[in-house]
Amino acid sequence: MLYLLLAIVSSALISVVMRISSSRVSGNVAMLAVNYIACTLIAAGYAGFGTLLPAVPGLGKTVLMGAVHGTLYLLSFVLLQRSIQKSGVVLSSLFQRLGLLVSLAASVLLFGELPTALQTAGFLIALAAIVLINTEKGTDFRGAGAGLVVLLVLGGMGDTMSKVFETWGESALAPQFLFFTFATALVLCTGLMLHKKQRLGWRELVFGVLIGIPNFFSARFLLHALERLPAVVVYPTFSVATILVVTLAGVVFFKERLSPRRWAALAIILAALVLLNI
Repeated sequence: MLYLLLAIVSSALISVVMRISSSRVSGNVAMLAVNYIACTLIAAGYAGFGTLLPAVPGLGKTVLMGAVHGTLYLLSFVLLQRSIQKSGVVLSSLFQRLGLLVSLAASVLLFGELPTALQTAGFLIALAAIVLINTEKGTDFRGAGAGLVVLLVLGGMGDTMSKVFETWGESALAPQFLFFTFATALVLCTGLMLHKKQRLGWRELVFGVLIGIPNFFSARFLLHALERLPAVVVYPTFSVATILVVTLAGVVFFKERLSPRRWAALAIILAALVLLNI
């Protein structure tokens, strides 16, 4: 449970730093590239710079899994940006969060992890809370097109890759898995940055590093949590608890005011967390 809590805190820190950077950084893709540089360097340090490609069984599989994971990372980001432009931030954020459905389906169908009745109730309550906190009364769902469904699927697949590695990969190669995940995302993101002709300034550098550090540790702690707890518990708990921490951080540090609807959603999240972890 400790690793899951650390993953939640790390994930929340990413959102908080991105919230601070939103009014200070103009090159969001350049900042993302620096984030991946930081993640890649930290992962290389954990793996040992001289042993990134150890001659051990399972290395090729690890490289492939990491490359797929990193590609899904960046594709989800690109699709999220496009979805925001086309369908708005409300629906895009909602469908991104609902990628949790894919993770749960994979946990049941691929990994044979069946939730208990209480955990199922907690999961359904968590979904209701996600919808409540990412929408407001009168939200128009007519803008929900195929692009948002693809965003949901890609986001869920990206999250599921950690469980794929934990199940079929070599645990000793976890640092290499993370290295190739972030290195792949870095290469693709750098190409996107050059395509968009974004400049890299000191603000992109600073905020990119500040995002990259918790980003790496969020992925690392999530892997450790999946080694110790069922994915049907880890994924929904990780998702809704992160929402809870980020929302409360917004109230405390950014003086954001929540509607009664969102306060109700937070109460529902607490109930979901209790049921998921009984």
